[in-house]
Amino acid sequence: MTLNKGDKVMVLDDALEGLVVAVNGDNITIETTEGFELTYTAKELIKSAAVEINYNAGQNIKQVLKEKEIPKPRSFVKEKKAKEMPVPEFDLHIEKLVKNFRGMNNFDILNLQVETARRHVEFAIQNRIPKIVFIHGVGEGVLKAELDFLLGRYDNIDFQDANYQKYGLGATEIYIRQKKP
Repeated sequence: MTLNKGDKVMVLDDALEGLVVAVNGDNITIETTEGFELTYTAKELIKSAAVEINYNAGQNIKQVLKEKEIPKPRSFVKEKKAKEMPVPEFDLHIEKLVKNFRGMNNFDILNLQVETARRHVEFAIQNRIPKIVFIHGVGEGVLKAELDFLLGRYDNIDFQDANYQKYGLGATEIYIRQKKP
């Protein structure tokens, strides 16, 4: 098989294709599709008639790719990011609920705290607020137990201890599953 200048060839032991640019006896120089000139013996090459190769001698590959790239249309509309609403926090410590609690006994204090929590839960449900936090403190755990009992009576509420790093052990996080309107 004789190879002539301008023949399309493939390298047998390598994944290269090219165009014959020079024939010097048994040594044949090809220009690869990437634009490199390599020399092989005639036994290492086969003629490739079926393969169509596009040669752009002297052109930079990056330039060719840049020309083929489809320009992206510019957008002048700024996307608005949804602002996350801060989670409402309600402190149920008695000193945060009333100015003076000296005349109140423990039963009255606990009832006021639980009733305040119930009003906040009802408000959150009515206003489709998905999450609230009650700060109840650690203490003896009486208020936390009453909150757990209150929240357990709602079908559409899940609750758990709030983020320890932010609140410590004294807070409960309430998730409200909203019903479809």
